[in-house]
Parts: sequence; C-alpha cells; structure tokens
Amino acid sequence: MNYHSTRSASAVGTVRTLSQQEELPLLRDHLLRLDRTSRHDRFHGFIDDSFIARYAEKCANDGTVIIAYFEDGIVRGAAELHPPEQSPDAQPEIAFSVEQSVRRKGVGSILFRKLIAEAHAKGYQSLRITTGAQNDAMKALAHKFGAHLTFRHGESTGSIDLSQDSKPEPLAATAAAVTPIEAAHTIVKMNRAYWRMVMQMYGWGRAA
Repeated sequence: MNYHSTRSASAVGTVRTLSQQEELPLLRDHLLRLDRTSRHDRFHGFIDDSFIARYAEKCANDGTVIIAYFEDGIVRGAAELHPPEQSPDAQPEIAFSVEQSVRRKGVGSILFRKLIAEAHAKGYQSLRITTGAQNDAMKALAHKFGAHLTFRHGESTGSIDLSQDSKPEPLAATAAAVTPIEAAHTIVKMNRAYWRMVMQMYGWGRAA
C-alpha cells in the first residue's frame, strides 16, 4: 500500500492511497456522508445511496486510484484518478469530494497536488476534470492547478496539461480562448464517458 502524510496549520489529518478492495467501505461511507448539494455536484444529479454504493464498488475494481484525506481514522475527502481505459478518448479523468466539516482547510489543494504527482508517476500527459457548474470552490481549485474549463448545460469540464510546466491563465483569457464548437466537442466527449460508466454500473446495454 502506498502511504503519504501531510500536516499543516489548517488541515491536521493524513493523506494516503487506499487499497482498492480492502478499503472500499471507507470510500463508500465518505461519499454517502456528502450533503445533498455536494452529491449533486459530484455525481451530476445522481444522489441516491444505491447509486453511490455501486459507484464505490466500481472504483474498487476498475483500477481507479483513490487518494484519501483522513481525520481520526475517517475518510473526509477523496481524490479519484480514473484510468484512461474508462474513457472513449483514452484521457484519464479526475474527481474530488470533500465533506463539509473539513472544507476551507486546504484539503482540496493537498489532494490535488497528490493526485497530479500520481498522474505524473504513471506517465499521463493530460487529465480531464468535470464538476457541477455551481461548484465554485472546485472550479477555483481546478483553475489554480491549470485547468481550462468550459461551461455547458449545468456542468463544467476541462483538462490539465501535464506535459509541460505552465501557469494558469487569467480566467477571462481562458474562457475567451475556447470557441463554442470546441466547448461543445469537449462536453460531448465528457458526457459519453460519464454515461458509459453509468450504463456499466447498472448493466444497461449488456446482452442478456
């Protein structure tokens, strides 16, 4: 098991990578503790317990790397690195969730740094990130780490270039650099990947 630790004036917990099978309940229970708004933002509208339980189980079996923030032995935040095989355009996708009780402590930034380091170690050249359009905290965090976000149909999607060390552009410049056609193509790719995951979880489209 791969361990990481961190201490700071605000975040007082520890960060480490979860083992995929043995620690599945820790991720599942964390996601179930998210408040209704956070669930909606994190899962693009899917907020029922059964969906979240299936999602956590899928992460435990498809090669997803989970980096978790612990306080008192309980997972209060998680960063997910989904393998490129789960995406139709072979781009790894990342996602984040932080419980309300530990927000504004720098937990998101800590998890983001650890996840990018993990992606670099795996040799990934870019990452996709998606979040709810109303999730201002996550959008600000993504921009801080160089994500170029576009906004369509209640969602935000963007990518982080890991192939070179580049500073994030000002938000206005980033938005102006994306044409409507480019944004639409990005959203279509993201939606295909997301709904493909949902269909796999529920067994839709499989031969009887």
